[in-house]
Amino acid sequence: MKFEDIYQFFEDPPPVYLNKELAVCYVLAVLLQRDSYGTELIQLLSHRHPDYRLSDTVLYGALKFLEDESAIDGYWKKVEGRGRPRRMYRLNPDWRMHAEELAELWYQYMQTQSRDPACQEGQVLASP
Repeated sequence: MKFEDIYQFFEDPPPVYLNKELAVCYVLAVLLQRDSYGTELIQLLSHRHPDYRLSDTVLYGALKFLEDESAIDGYWKKVEGRGRPRRMYRLNPDWRMHAEELAELWYQYMQTQSRDPACQEGQVLASP
């Protein structure tokens, strides 16, 4: 390691990977707004929060946890121009209040981690 490496780290820090707890709250924040699928969830996070990443392993672990808890339901959707159906996820309506509480934890966490004023509730799905 050199001192230049330290300066470089702070000038261009590596991305932060979400853990399973954060991933669960993030997924619920998105699903409160609309149905989604795995790849889209990963892309939305990296677009909206460029310093953050979500690995496939953590995401699908969070999705499985939420399905096992009956918080979300998975279904297959045929997409025009795509050979195989896409696995979509939606919030179970009975879980809406609980999901809102957990989504609020996500928003609060992101506000404390960033000075970005765009990190406000309801802006997790900013369009590209």
